[in-house]
Amino acid sequence: MDFDLPETAVAVREGVRAIAGKYDQDYWGRCDAEKRWPEEVWRELVQGGWHSLAIPQEYGGAGQGLLELAVALETLAGGGAGGAASFLYLLTPAFGGLTIARHGTPEQRREFLPKIASGEIETCFAITEPDAGSNAIEITTQARRDGDGFVVNGQKIWISGVERADFLVLVTRTTPAAEARPRTAGFTVLLVDVKQAVADGTLVYRPIPKLGTNTVASSMVFLDDVRVPADRVLGEAGQGFAVLWDILNPERILAAAGGVGFGELVLRIACDYATERAPFGKPIGAHQSVAFPLARIKAQVELARLMTYKAAWLWDRGRPCGSEANIAKLTAADAAWQAADRAFQTHGGMAYSLEYPVARLFRDARIGRNIPVAEELVLAHIAQHELGLPKSY
Repeated sequence: MDFDLPETAVAVREGVRAIAGKYDQDYWGRCDAEKRWPEEVWRELVQGGWHSLAIPQEYGGAGQGLLELAVALETLAGGGAGGAASFLYLLTPAFGGLTIARHGTPEQRREFLPKIASGEIETCFAITEPDAGSNAIEITTQARRDGDGFVVNGQKIWISGVERADFLVLVTRTTPAAEARPRTAGFTVLLVDVKQAVADGTLVYRPIPKLGTNTVASSMVFLDDVRVPADRVLGEAGQGFAVLWDILNPERILAAAGGVGFGELVLRIACDYATERAPFGKPIGAHQSVAFPLARIKAQVELARLMTYKAAWLWDRGRPCGSEANIAKLTAADAAWQAADRAFQTHGGMAYSLEYPVARLFRDARIGRNIPVAEELVLAHIAQHELGLPKSY
């Protein structure tokens, strides 16, 4: 059993750390306040190839795996980006690059992957619907076969990055849930040309006002007779559930990596303050009531990191990793939230001041317990698949 990271992952950590170190909390605070994408950071990641780590070398990528992608995300989050890092690595590197590399046809790989690697194409992902929520089986967005393609109608919610995306990785049903046998049949994953559909007036999106993670918009998306050519199916029509799970497990692993980095960042900010703040002649960090909770959270972050790396390692080897991905996501999200809450408490009244980054990080940390999958569903999965308890939903 070897706990050393491979040289490729170490190199990724060093490279991304060098970029992250150029951008302080003032930068990330401005991006959040202005509700703007961190374009400067994104361009540096693209120019250095740090966004295309999982794209095969023949298409301009680094030919590495999910582990390296997770290390990159963790490093960027821990280096200062916090919650913004997850979107930088999920939207295009994972939803686009990783998915097309795994499930695209040879023609799709030749068409899309070089442009993703060069930064010409950006992507996002759409599965969640207002009525289905976390119950993906019950989505109703329909892709109806029409001649040499599909016509799509439906509605999605909480779709992040659609305002920037060139292509949308869209989960649809070609067979309604009530008619599908088994219920996981009848899914079709499509690559939708967002800009063309917007120009045609068949795709409309409306940003949702939200509490945090404001460096990327999250939108309602309305699809009204969107035409998609048949050669834009990822995997096989009607057999998209396998593709879907190959998106969702990496999403959870990468979300966990972001949580680990987030926890490290917030702990560092809290410890710096606890070392400098000395209202009674001694740093408040010298008091066990301040130090011990921070130390416990550090232990939680380290445990979450181990499970995140294990889940990514399993995925890279084509081995089952559903439980590990869920456990990693659960523990990392909780560690990030506990770290943010304790950092808030450590800063005392100053945590309420927007002059400090703690308030922003506090609100950004909370959503990790709900997305990309609610912790209650994670616990239900663990109860059923690891403990053998009856299915609860």
